[in-house]
Amino acid sequence: MLIGLWIRDVVLIEALDLSIGPGLTALTGETGAGKSIILDALGLAVGARADSGLVRRGASQAVVSAVFAPAPGHPVWELLEEKGLSYARDEDLVLRRTLAADGRSRAFVNDQATGVGVLKEIGEALLEVHGQHETVGLLDARTHRPMLDGFGGLQALAGTVGEGWRAWRAAKDKVEALRETVARAAADVEELSLRLAELDRLDPREGEEADLAEERAVLGAAEKALGDIAGAREVFDGLSGRVAGAVRALDRARERALAAGAGEGTAAVRRLTEASAALDRVLVEAHEAEAAIDSAAEAFEFEPDRLEKAEERLFDLRGLARKLGVSVEELPLVRQRMAERLRAVETSEDDLKAAEAELKAARDAYLAAAAKLTAGRKAAGEALAMAVMAELGPLKLDKARFRVAVEPLDEARAGPAGVDRVAFEISTNPGAPFGDLGAIASGGELARFALALKAALAGRGAGPQPLMIFDEVDQGVGGAVADAVGLRLKRLAGQGQVLVVTHSPQVAARAEAHWRIAKAGEGERVRTVVEALSAADREEEIARMLAGAEVTDAARAAARALMDA
Repeated sequence: MLIGLWIRDVVLIEALDLSIGPGLTALTGETGAGKSIILDALGLAVGARADSGLVRRGASQAVVSAVFAPAPGHPVWELLEEKGLSYARDEDLVLRRTLAADGRSRAFVNDQATGVGVLKEIGEALLEVHGQHETVGLLDARTHRPMLDGFGGLQALAGTVGEGWRAWRAAKDKVEALRETVARAAADVEELSLRLAELDRLDPREGEEADLAEERAVLGAAEKALGDIAGAREVFDGLSGRVAGAVRALDRARERALAAGAGEGTAAVRRLTEASAALDRVLVEAHEAEAAIDSAAEAFEFEPDRLEKAEERLFDLRGLARKLGVSVEELPLVRQRMAERLRAVETSEDDLKAAEAELKAARDAYLAAAAKLTAGRKAAGEALAMAVMAELGPLKLDKARFRVAVEPLDEARAGPAGVDRVAFEISTNPGAPFGDLGAIASGGELARFALALKAALAGRGAGPQPLMIFDEVDQGVGGAVADAVGLRLKRLAGQGQVLVVTHSPQVAARAEAHWRIAKAGEGERVRTVVEALSAADREEEIARMLAGAEVTDAARAAARALMDA
């Protein structure tokens, strides 16, 4: 519901703040007073095409804000979510548009800058305009199918069809993916088998490259250490024999010295004894050193070709990794994936057959639900056509004929809404072919037909009612026809909110709220003003509409009678 309209510097309006209530609000006034300016300003706020001519002369820019209070479940909130705009469902929705004198315009939603296209989408969700020169919303063919579903109470069945279509599409995507997998795997199976055989032969293990590199480093160092140990061992080869020979030679020299009469205490004998003892100690230490060297060599013992084998293993792993374009560490995972892909080749045919069976079942379920929805739409279309035809006569459209075309779509064009093209069509004269609603020539007829269609749809679950604006829907009619127009506007307003620009006293008399649009001032200071009328003022305005320039008591009495009725 529109609850407020704030207008600054639009054509003849300098400043205007309007509060708008529910029900039917009538806008009346002399021709040229500026009634259409208010509608143009509202259109600007909801994304209509901007024209710099709307900016009041002398002003730098025009600004219009429209304040709406949609219900918490209104679809406009989902649209705001889709567009990434902030909102709160328990707060008002403010649409604002600025238009500079040079024609540049900016759009805002809840003070967030956005595109004019987004503003227009939001506006289309909130209001419909039906008038002499345009009909926006109701006559858009894209809205006919959901309107018909709402009229026929088919929303639940339409929801089932939507779910069925999504399930069918998911099954179709699954089959296509499996077919691609089967084709790709079959083409790669020979190469996969060869690569997997190489991997199986090598049997790479996680972390093996690091282990082999460490082992190679250790073995290389050990080999060099053994070379050094062997060199040290060579020093001791024959050393013990030579030392033992030296000991024996010293012992013989001592014995000869003693035989020659030298005593034990002589310096020569004593020195020979000490030298022999020292060599004995050297011989013992040499034996111990040899044993230690042999023990160290034994500690470094390994297979003679162990280092070579480690280097060959590392070379093979790195070569295969380069061949496959991966790191050595990834080889175990690559092996696992290749094995899975080969197993998939063996099972994919069975998976594909099962998926194709699921696809057929999903398609059959969707088409069965869509067929029920088609039947329901045809029945609802006939009922809606009868309801609209019943409304046309009182609105002076008795020569027109209306029908709902429910035409089948090719399966390739099927979608979540079913397999039907739904369109409201009309024939304006006897014998004339049916055509789109836009084929109605007269703007007044077009607006009255929109009123008839809205009246037939009212209260039939066709979704939340937007603000409906009818601009001179009573153009060219009077008397009983004007009264029929007012009656239907009143009925529509009972379920939503309706603004009507009218010259008909019969229509104005049925309004809950009445605004009189007039010009004030002279020359360049002429301004459009809006006055919310009291009950007494309404009577005087309706009497003016009945009588013309001079309001008589008879006109006032007739006005009271219309208001009382």
